[in-house]
Amino acid sequence: MVTVLTLAWQTIRSRLGGFAGAFIAILCGTALVAACGVLMESGLRAGVPTQRYAAAAVVVGGAQTVRPPGADALSFEQVGEQPSVPAALAGRIASVPGVRSAVVEQSFPAQVVARDGQLLGGSGSLGHNWDAAVLAPFTLRGGEAPAAAGEVVLDADLARRAGVGIGGQVRITTRSVPATFKVSGVVDSVPRQSALFFTPERAAALAGQPGRARAIGVLAGPGVTPETLAGRVRAVADGAEVTTGVERSSVEFLDVSQTRTLLLTIAGSFGGFALLVAVFVVASTLALTINQRRREFALLRAVAATPKQIRKLIGTETTLIALVAGVLGSALGLAVASGLRDAFAAIGVIPADFGLAISPLPLLAAVLLGLGAARLAAWAASRRPSSIRPVEALGEAAVERRELGRGRLLTGWGLVLAGFGGALVPLFLRGDIAAAASSMATLVVVVGLAVVGPQVTGLVVRFLAPALARVWRISGYLAGANAHANARRVAAAVTPLMLAVAFALATFYGPLAASAAAEQQTARSTTADYVLAGPGGVSPEVAEAARRVPGVAAATPVVRTSVITASKLGDSVEVQRTPAQGLAAEQAGGALELGVDAGKLTDLTGDTVALSRSEADWLDKKLGDEVEFYFGDGVPAKLRLVATYTHDLAFGDFVLPVALAREHIGGRLDDSVLVRRQPGADAAAVATALRALPYPGLALTAPASAAPEGGERQVQFYLNLVAAGVIVGYLAISVANTLVLTTAQRSREFALLRLVGTTRRQVTRMMRLEALVTVGIAMALGTLVALVPLGLLNIGLRGNVVPAGPPSVYFGIIGGAALLGMVAIGVATRVTLRARPIDAIGVHE
Repeated sequence: MVTVLTLAWQTIRSRLGGFAGAFIAILCGTALVAACGVLMESGLRAGVPTQRYAAAAVVVGGAQTVRPPGADALSFEQVGEQPSVPAALAGRIASVPGVRSAVVEQSFPAQVVARDGQLLGGSGSLGHNWDAAVLAPFTLRGGEAPAAAGEVVLDADLARRAGVGIGGQVRITTRSVPATFKVSGVVDSVPRQSALFFTPERAAALAGQPGRARAIGVLAGPGVTPETLAGRVRAVADGAEVTTGVERSSVEFLDVSQTRTLLLTIAGSFGGFALLVAVFVVASTLALTINQRRREFALLRAVAATPKQIRKLIGTETTLIALVAGVLGSALGLAVASGLRDAFAAIGVIPADFGLAISPLPLLAAVLLGLGAARLAAWAASRRPSSIRPVEALGEAAVERRELGRGRLLTGWGLVLAGFGGALVPLFLRGDIAAAASSMATLVVVVGLAVVGPQVTGLVVRFLAPALARVWRISGYLAGANAHANARRVAAAVTPLMLAVAFALATFYGPLAASAAAEQQTARSTTADYVLAGPGGVSPEVAEAARRVPGVAAATPVVRTSVITASKLGDSVEVQRTPAQGLAAEQAGGALELGVDAGKLTDLTGDTVALSRSEADWLDKKLGDEVEFYFGDGVPAKLRLVATYTHDLAFGDFVLPVALAREHIGGRLDDSVLVRRQPGADAAAVATALRALPYPGLALTAPASAAPEGGERQVQFYLNLVAAGVIVGYLAISVANTLVLTTAQRSREFALLRLVGTTRRQVTRMMRLEALVTVGIAMALGTLVALVPLGLLNIGLRGNVVPAGPPSVYFGIIGGAALLGMVAIGVATRVTLRARPIDAIGVHE
């Protein structure tokens, strides 16, 4: 063992340039995996500091996840709306030993109307019952607690912006027209939200949820730890969420709880893909490095080295390189994780104040995974040099082996066919499944082409070589001959560049297909002339007020929410959250056309539901059947199916009665109101009357998008761009690394060409032509690999083979890939040609 370790260390020291490529690939790959591990741990342990509940040892809220009966530990879904708890639960909690008091907190949207009519506080402005102020605590800076229904306490920042002091009058809007209140006191502010406090009775009336509460804050008795108290409270909590420490913020802020689930999902999918790409890149780089040492291994085999010794030597070298690169890469992963967190916060995916949880576990896991990936890649790359007979070794070392094994050919072309077969899925299925199948098909085809890369590049070069020789007689002939004789080397350079092009195209244009299909269907299905919307939502009274405006034919409120479904698949239960919306049945037909194909939308009242045709077929439901699912706040539902519709891309799979949808969203506000004019009505007069409605903050716009998924799709699109940017950046480093490595190792070849009379200019031109061939093949294959699944996806969703999105992005991706390839080869060639031919020809391999 000592002998092999010593030999491996000496080999690395003498071949630092040759091992640099593998070192960089493992370093960057480990950094990506470590970053995903940090994000995953943050999804489990991190959060934001609690604000309203800072003085509460324990906070009890509604369950944050839905796990249907029979589901395993990993089959759950995060709620999409703020859940509530029974207010009566506070009485049982108050009787628990160690509890000093249990305080019910009511929370509801409440905004101050400034003197100019603008709303202050935005969607983060909430009203509460004054007795819950003790949970922060919110300390009175001046004045007194609200004692009458017409009194309110404001936080200091809100009072300052409203320009009102103690004893002054202020207008506040909640779920109705603004009402005037007297400011009885002012309390300290908290950073993330604006707070208004009312008397307990007025707060309960404004919240509009009799018998329910946002949360219950538990104050501990002397000497009782939060952990001990939480254990006692859980015994009487009846399944409610019991939290302490940083976990309290998940009850206070719905986006914190959602962020945790999102980070787990992102880190799992993105980390798995990053690990797959890392294995792919490391294997390609190691194979290239080992292939360039054919003479060395041939000599070792000729002097009686056994195949096991060759594999052990390569494995030991790889382990040493992987350990050093892995340790450095895991440390670099902390910076990558921080950068990803900042990028996700910038696009609105996670809160800006969401912290990261740092521990040695994800870093250690990244090192081990990087080491395992490197050893796996080394084992695959060492099979050929360790298995050939000693007599064949020296002969093969002189000329690159061109033919591929039958197993490799069958595997590679099988993956290509499977990938293109998977690309047909969007012709039969729609929605997220179609987009996911299209992306996966692209990846499978790329992997297949990488396996048979030497054969593919050899076929392409066979046709290109004569053309190069005719146009550039000497340099073209040399470039074509080199590429044809060294198809493996060309394939090693083509593969990462092809992967970068295909992945970038699929990631950018894939989500645009679904978005464009939804926009097209929405434009055809929306018959409204106006949309009334406001910051944080619209009062449920606005729709009725709009109907009374002269010239208005229909006004339907829209509540955008989500539902959680559970489907039995064999022995497992699949749980997923899907967008839904609430509509007023009697008015919806005047502003929207859902494409109803069975039943009547006017029957959508009470405990009923309408499903998209695809969802009804998937659930095997017919008109009159009961449909079981969960509302967005996690409450179980069992509703009667009264209609099915076909415009599911625009309106999602579930449509609920608007009153029922309101009951299961935290603010109990509408998202918008769709308004349609009467034929012949004066458009300007109707618009003026709608703007004059007595609800501050209302904005009148054209119905550019009524699709419930528009905002989510945009966020998901930006999320994909960030993830793709990181992966493409890693691939770009890999491309440059590979191209520089393949070029720099040809110093003896360049020297021999110079010594037999080839000029420096001709060698440079030869390499430019080889670079052009390499980049051209990579761009053509990358485009083809991405274009076929994208075309089929767009046909299935939009009926148009041309991918949705600006063509300028395609040319930008192609131009960037071409520039990267040409510059990497050009710089490496220039540096390699600096050595004198007589010196370079004597360099040991």
